[in-house]
Formats: sequence, C-alpha cells, structure tokens
Amino acid sequence: MNRITRGWSIMTACWQVLKADKALVLFPFVSGICCLLLLASFAIPLYATGHWMPPGRDAQTIQQVTYYGTLFLFYVCNYFVIVFFNSAIVSCAIMRMRGGNPTVGDGFRAAANRLPVIIGWAVLSATVGLILRVIEDRSEKIGALVSGLLGAAWTLMSFLVVPILVVENINPFAALKESTVMLKKTWGERLAGNFGLGLISFLLAIPAIGLILLGVFSGNILAMATCIAVAVVYLIVLALVQSALQAIFQSALYLYARDGQVPEGFEAELLGNAMLAR
Repeated sequence: MNRITRGWSIMTACWQVLKADKALVLFPFVSGICCLLLLASFAIPLYATGHWMPPGRDAQTIQQVTYYGTLFLFYVCNYFVIVFFNSAIVSCAIMRMRGGNPTVGDGFRAAANRLPVIIGWAVLSATVGLILRVIEDRSEKIGALVSGLLGAAWTLMSFLVVPILVVENINPFAALKESTVMLKKTWGERLAGNFGLGLISFLLAIPAIGLILLGVFSGNILAMATCIAVAVVYLIVLALVQSALQAIFQSALYLYARDGQVPEGFEAELLGNAMLAR
C-alpha cells in the first residue's frame, strides 16, 4: 500500500506537468506508430523467408551471423526511435520545470540537436540488448535468469541517461557513468528501483481487462466487439499517457539528483524516496 500511495503521488505530480503541455502525448503516439512500422519492415520479410526463428546451436555460422546481425540492426533502429522521441519529451518537460513554455517544435528541435549522441546511445543499447538476447537463446532457463538480472541492472543504471544526453550533450559512455554516479550519490549504494508508475498503470488497466471479459461472457457478438474496441482504445490512451508521465518522472529525478532542484508540483520527500535503498 505504501508503494501504491507513493506511486499515485508521483503520477499526480507528473500529471500536473502533462496537463500544462498536453501535446507531449503526441511524442509517444508518433513513436509508437514508427516502432510498429519498423517492426513490420523487419518481421514481414523475415517471416516470409522463414528466418524469423533463432538459429539452433548446430546452425551454420552464416545463419547465426545473418540472424543476429539483422536483430542488431533492428535493435539499433528501434532504440533510436524510442530515444529520439523520449528526448523530445524530456527536453519539453525540463523546459517547463525550469519555468519555460515549450512547444512540440521545441521538443523536436532539441532532439534533432542531439542526434549524434542519440545514435551513439542507440548503438550502445542495441549492443547490450543483443548480448542479453544471445545469453537467453543459449540457455533457456539459466540464460533467461541471467539475462533478466543483467537487464534489470542495466535499466537501473541507465535510468537518467536520456535527461543527461538532452541537457549535458555528452557521449553515451560518459552519460551512463554519470547516470550511475548520480543514482548512487542521491539514493545510496544499494538502491533499487521503485517505479510506482508501472504499478499504478497496471492497476488502471484492470478495468479494461474486466470490460473485455464482460464482452466475452456476454454471448453477444456486437456487445463483445464494442467492449473489446473500447478496452483497446482505453489501453492505448493509457499507454501513451504512461509513457509521457515516465519521461516527466525521469526529468524530475534528473533535476533533483543534479542540482537538488525540486520542480514545481513535486515534493523533496517524494523525490528522495522515489528510488529506495534496500
């Protein structure tokens, strides 16, 4: 209950920023469309040629190189799209928290001005992602466990990287180091992510699941189609808002960790307990 309460408080504070700049939702919307188109551009040819399954251990070297090389390229493109639009949201959020009045154009310009470091971070993230995928593919049970643990550590270490890239414009390796140092300095050596936004978003998604079940058990085709359609629209909107709120949350944590600045609408205690030391 304490985590739910804290998560709701964080979401409320981030929501106040989003209310002032509702157009921020446009960034995750366009990002989602681009990611879907990108996925289709890779998945359809792979499926059509029968090369969408990971190669086995006894597969020829050329098959493995082709498969993982294609996967790496997809990771790079996908991470670039996600980081580019996240950079746009973060830049607008930081402008707003510092008293500015940003526009969508400001966000796109800020992200465009950081293209070299965004590309660099996309390549670095793709490399890590590929390594984790190879580990997982090589051993289903142990590999999945190791990959999951390393992935969680990577997510935590890199949590403040995008705001650092946007504001400080440093290279990806320096940004990753800076993110780790800032997290340890502000929240302790044995910190653990307390991402209440994800938990709250899950709870808010429950009504949509209930609506789908209601439609399925209604026994009426029209009612089922209506319930599913409404639930899908609701989940899409929820995902867009959650994505924007997450970027705003990262921005607030960055300002708090960097300068001790508490953005308007947030509380020092709330940000200080956002990442729990265990």
